[in-house]
Amino acid sequence: MTTEALGAPRRAALPRLAERIAGLSAGRAALAAFGLGLLAALALPPLYLVPLLWPAFTGLVWLLDAAGRGRRALAIGWCFGFGYYLAGLFWVGSAVLVVAEQFWWFLPFAVLGLPALLAVFTAAAAAAARRVLWRGPARILGLATAWLALEWLRSWIFTGFPWNQPGTVWAFSDSLLQLAALGGVWALTFLTVIAAAAPATLADAGSKRGRGWAARGWAVWGLPAVSLALLALAWAGGAARLALAPAPGSDLVPGVTLRLVQPAVDQKLKWRPDLRMSHLRDLVTLSRQAPAPEAAEAGLGPVTHVVWPEMAYTYALGENAQAMEGLVAAVPRDGLVITGLPRWNRDPQGQPRVWNSLAGVSGRGVATAVYDKEHLVPFGEYVPELITRILGMAKLTHGRVDFSRGPGRRTLAFDGLPPVSPLICYEVIFPGAVTDGGGRAAWLLNLTNDAWFGESSGPHQHFVSARLRAVEEGLPLVRVANSGISAVVDGYGRVRRFLPLGARGVIDAGLPQPVAERTAFAELGNLTLGFLLGFGGLLTIVIGQRS
Repeated sequence: MTTEALGAPRRAALPRLAERIAGLSAGRAALAAFGLGLLAALALPPLYLVPLLWPAFTGLVWLLDAAGRGRRALAIGWCFGFGYYLAGLFWVGSAVLVVAEQFWWFLPFAVLGLPALLAVFTAAAAAAARRVLWRGPARILGLATAWLALEWLRSWIFTGFPWNQPGTVWAFSDSLLQLAALGGVWALTFLTVIAAAAPATLADAGSKRGRGWAARGWAVWGLPAVSLALLALAWAGGAARLALAPAPGSDLVPGVTLRLVQPAVDQKLKWRPDLRMSHLRDLVTLSRQAPAPEAAEAGLGPVTHVVWPEMAYTYALGENAQAMEGLVAAVPRDGLVITGLPRWNRDPQGQPRVWNSLAGVSGRGVATAVYDKEHLVPFGEYVPELITRILGMAKLTHGRVDFSRGPGRRTLAFDGLPPVSPLICYEVIFPGAVTDGGGRAAWLLNLTNDAWFGESSGPHQHFVSARLRAVEEGLPLVRVANSGISAVVDGYGRVRRFLPLGARGVIDAGLPQPVAERTAFAELGNLTLGFLLGFGGLLTIVIGQRS
């Protein structure tokens, strides 16, 4: 028996599998798409089972091959997205369980409703990719381009929620993350979808999808080979960039030692009136404890600035004299405590207004700089007016009054620190929107409280988004969370110091300098997305016209 004869059944295996998948009934195809979406979500943080992306997206392409231009493509895309977001965002229900006695009825809307809504974007991407029935590599490039366009739409429509983009799956590799300095998470997502879906072309030889040009050898093997080569090139370029970067610890801002305090307060207990002062005393105790031996070994001086998480100080400044005395007691000599806290006053009509804020407080009890959160979490920090009128629903967080929006991105100047861009909670997840665009901040400060989500995958995913913003902007990131993950990350996305999820303790660390040269993404912002969409669309048309 010849070598060719032995190889023939193997060459036919993929086309047979693709034909079987494409030949599924509508109901089975929808169920298969849902399962493939679940599979793809396993590549997300913190599991990083990245090889599962290949069967997930390849199977999606084969399902779409039989869908035509009609509603079936829309349904397949929606089912894939529903599985993907259900598995990736199941932890959102944990926030509802914190206040289950009041909001138990909202749990199905949080766990199922949010994935169902986000799946509309994958449905639209799938349908858009099938409007022109490209064959061969063009259908892969068309899907990746449409997916990227819908990721951009998802990042801002209905206030935006760009969570769990496929590009986040590479966060286990500092080298691969460096591509974000060039094209943001958009470039990582675009390349990821192309590479994951590219093996679908391997089944084109000898199939109905591979007539003519699309069945030729280089059309079948070309895109999978090129996509893997691009991943390898991105890794090698990132590794080279890191090799030229300053060694960790050699690029610290002189005279600055930060203490990050992670108190790990149970969210169910955080606002209990009988425990609020106890929580504050615990924060003060952690803030005043002796430095760890490794701080001296790293050459750090005395602590100059203490940083507490989002809403760590649960009193408005000046509201409670005893609480203010405790806060001042935590301030280092000639330094500051930077903390999350509520801020409130009344509008001209006498109605109370509340802000989720951040302030630097001196040893005299004076707020030297204040930032009010601008990008609020729907249902968590405010309820859309229509929902309030229909359901009479209050926000999930403490208090009956919705938070007010702050005036927008700002660069703050805290005494003794370089200019900083403050970000509260999920403000850090929005690419191209973490600085004010004016005078350049020298670092990013993210205060958050992920205790709402327990020890689930949610805090890990949040941390990855924060790291990506550091790489995109070339700015170090200081992240302080109530229950973790707290960390100091340099402008290359490298984690210098961190406290894991659920731990109670402090980090003493220096503040890294920003990357010397502004990154391409910091210069161009989301214009890089326009370039990627234009390039992807043009390449799809050029290759598609030949197939």
